Amino acid sequence: MLSEIRIQDLGVIEEALLDLGPGLTVVTGETGAGKTMVVTALSLLLGQRADSGLVRSGAARASVEGVVRVAGDHPAQLRAVEAGADVPGADPDLVLVRTISQEGRSRAHVGGRSAPIGVLAEIGEHLVAVHGQADQWRLRQPDQHRELLDRFGWPTIEGPLTAYKSAYAAHRAAATELRELTEQARERAQEAHSLTAALDHIEAIAPQPGEDVALTGEAERLGHLEELRAAAGESATLLAGDDELSGGSDPGALGALARVRHLLERASQDDVSAKPLAARATELAHIASELASDVVHYLADLDVDPARLEWVQQRRASLMDISRLYGPTVDEVISWSRDAAARLGTLVGDEDRVTELESEVTRRAQELDACRVALTKARLDASGSLTAAIMHELSSLAMPGARLEVAVRQREPGPDGADDVEIGLAANTGGEIRPVTKAASGGELSRIMLAIEVATAEGSQGPPTFVFDEVDAGIGGRAALAVGARLAALARHAQVIVVTHLAQVAAHADHHLVVHKSDDGSITRSGVTTVDGEDRVLELARMLGGTDSDAALEHARDLLAQVRARSL
Repeated sequence: MLSEIRIQDLGVIEEALLDLGPGLTVVTGETGAGKTMVVTALSLLLGQRADSGLVRSGAARASVEGVVRVAGDHPAQLRAVEAGADVPGADPDLVLVRTISQEGRSRAHVGGRSAPIGVLAEIGEHLVAVHGQADQWRLRQPDQHRELLDRFGWPTIEGPLTAYKSAYAAHRAAATELRELTEQARERAQEAHSLTAALDHIEAIAPQPGEDVALTGEAERLGHLEELRAAAGESATLLAGDDELSGGSDPGALGALARVRHLLERASQDDVSAKPLAARATELAHIASELASDVVHYLADLDVDPARLEWVQQRRASLMDISRLYGPTVDEVISWSRDAAARLGTLVGDEDRVTELESEVTRRAQELDACRVALTKARLDASGSLTAAIMHELSSLAMPGARLEVAVRQREPGPDGADDVEIGLAANTGGEIRPVTKAASGGELSRIMLAIEVATAEGSQGPPTFVFDEVDAGIGGRAALAVGARLAALARHAQVIVVTHLAQVAAHADHHLVVHKSDDGSITRSGVTTVDGEDRVLELARMLGGTDSDAALEHARDLLAQVRARSL
């Protein structure tokens, strides 16, 4: 609910504060006082396009500030939080601000934070429905006709619509997957062929984990085989000696260590301190003996088949070949082959999936068609009831010869059904029914929207505030009283703000605001005042006869009494 609107330097309004409450609020005033600026201010607050010409002459900028009271979980509040609004508390007021400079720059603030103008429009759609000649967006958008019908018939439409949406989503998902698989059949076949060839190539070579590293070391060893044999042979000779070359005079390292050990053991018999040295010599002799044995074995291992080196080189070349294609290492080739095998299994399985999907799409289409029929029937049933309800309201709104029809026509299935819903109107007796926005004038559109809002108000999930401008265009007398009564009926379910020039409408108000102007000869100023009691009677008298004569005042009091009597 809008609780307050502050306007500064907008058009003829220098400064005005509108205290708004629940129920029906009317805005009245003399012609040229600036009543329409109230609606303009609301439109700016709701994100509509700004014009620098709206800035009051001599002012640097115009501003409109609105305070909205909504629950913390209301869609408008949630969108404001998304936009960065600072809204502490469980059910805080939401402050919206719009400013326009003389240069044409327009700025918006939501909850104390700067925001794009579009955010105001998004928030506004959840808060206020403005009905005037330039603001019949709900009647100008075909989707809104369908949503209006669905809201009206929700108790019977909810089930079929929910079932249809579920069936539509399931059918669309299956059909999309089938189309993608079918369209990609050639690419998948090529990919499967490529993967099969690659896996066959790898399987033929059968690489083992770490094999490339091991073979690199072996190739290095085999490439230096003669040098390794010479080094091992000389090492063995130095350790064990060479009786053939030295005639028994070269005992080698082992013989020398044996002699040292013998001498130290004899010395330890005469000197106990030599025992540790003898022990160390014994230890060295054992180590040298083991080393000599290992060198001999190493030398024996160097006796390799000459063909081994050629085999190693060929094996390395094969491994390098697959590593270059799928590697760069053998371990990565093995990992790639595992992933490729899994992907190949998926590609092969896709063929079976296509067959399954073809059956599923057929089944889902049958389910969707059944849901479509049920939803269309529910909408057709609701359209008859909605037509009757709106026609009942129009009969009291100075449109007795009008014929209205809520038509439901089939179209291609979409996310919300397979129905186009259009509200048509023949404004005069015998006229052809045409789309409502083409058949009705601005004032008639406002009355049609009033009829729609009243007909659908109970239990509605629509905006909490409605604004009507020109709803009373071209009517008076009893018809004006009826319009006021219908506005009051709507105000029992929502906040309603009406700009009117008819006392018969204004007399139904719960809150009465008067836009007044003053002129000092050079500048015209307008402001807004809340009237009650005798002040309200005076304003109604002015609206009825343009004077505050006793007769006009009596007429105003009589009008208020009639309204009170009708509301009992």
